[in-house]
Amino acid sequence: MSLPTEPVTLSVEQIGELNQKLADMRHDINNYVSLILASAELMRRRPESAERMMVNLLEQPPKIVTVVKNFSGDLEAALRITRP
Repeated sequence: MSLPTEPVTLSVEQIGELNQKLADMRHDINNYVSLILASAELMRRRPESAERMMVNLLEQPPKIVTVVKNFSGDLEAALRITRP
């Protein structure tokens, strides 16, 4: 990872955009984790639903990885952080 060699200045609009993206990421992750917990709870209470709920449960982690990766990319771009 390469950090910028000069100070980085962000406009109010850029800060607002990053803040909104952060809020969206938190919201999305909370939703995905809620689905994981709901699926696990349903499987615990109704073991016969495990096969159906497992599909839903296994779809959530890749979604979390994607939203974190997207936000990280946006943040690194705004701060001019580069990766080799």
